[in-house]
Amino acid sequence: MTTDMSNSVLSVRNAVKRYGPVRALDDVSLEIGDGEFLTLLGPSGSGKTTLLTAIAGFTELESGTLDLRGTDITSQSPDKRNFGMVFQGYALFPNMTVAGNIAFPLKVRKWNSSDINTRVAECLALVQMEKFADRMPGQLSGGQQQRVALARALSFRPSVLLLDEPLSALDKKLRADLQWELKDLHRQLGVTFIYVTHDQDEALSMSDRIVILKDGRIQQIGLPDELYNAPRTPFVADFLGKSNFIEAEVTAASAGVAECTAGGERFCVATAAAPAAGSTRKLALRPERVRIGAPGAEPFTGQIRQLSYLGERAHVIVKHAGLGEILVSCPTWKAGITPEPGLGVSFGWDSDACVFLEDA
Repeated sequence: MTTDMSNSVLSVRNAVKRYGPVRALDDVSLEIGDGEFLTLLGPSGSGKTTLLTAIAGFTELESGTLDLRGTDITSQSPDKRNFGMVFQGYALFPNMTVAGNIAFPLKVRKWNSSDINTRVAECLALVQMEKFADRMPGQLSGGQQQRVALARALSFRPSVLLLDEPLSALDKKLRADLQWELKDLHRQLGVTFIYVTHDQDEALSMSDRIVILKDGRIQQIGLPDELYNAPRTPFVADFLGKSNFIEAEVTAASAGVAECTAGGERFCVATAAAPAAGSTRKLALRPERVRIGAPGAEPFTGQIRQLSYLGERAHVIVKHAGLGEILVSCPTWKAGITPEPGLGVSFGWDSDACVFLEDA
């Protein structure tokens, strides 16, 4: 999806929230497009959950504003915002049936019985839980409970759905299955999803855009492939996936290409804006962009120090005399060599594999 920011549904402007000396939100501004799947990603303490709860109305901002389709909602109570919310811990009413849980928000909004029954049936079908309408939450698996929580949050047709790490309590396979279901649900409904996670793979696989936060500040916003392939800072490059970092001297620069030296080796970096010759810059190099082969097959030589076999891929740490340790991620079915600790190998990468980083 390409998000049209001229059709913004929600604007966060200069949001500040402190807890004692800690700035949980430090002048955060953000436009959220109508119907997009936006993920707030960051480590613990980055401010992502504070931002989500501020949008929901559960956290009061010290300064800054929230605007919903042209209306200032900064001081509006959570119930007036009419946003759906899905929590990590499901938060289902244990004494109500599945159907009763889904019906609850509609009863609070004083829907009539006929409309409630119709909408509950629609929501049960939406999350494939029709056969469980009369079950109690304690009789359901974790994945089933989360489906009910999702159906309840969508029952009153909110314009925005807020999801606070909703899959983190589930096992790996179930999480992967529900990621597909959530993304498909978003596509069907066209509702704006604002999703909080600390899981990088989850963010990359599900999002239209990702907002990366650290220490209460936005580090970078972009499409998943933009952030992964063109991180701006060492933090983004290291947090979103894995990266090798190389301190390189730019020895020459021309249109679109910078010639660099590092660790006694020379190589070229393709770049739209080459740094000035004579400068020293940090480069990020993704492990899957490094080739590994028999001695002589690639320009640089090293020795395998460590190996992790992951099934379809192997992570190999190659020790180079000048560059240090380089992490290589290679598909095991066409590696070209059989990696093992102590083996002498060659390695290299294409000129467009590295990215110049800004100072952190």
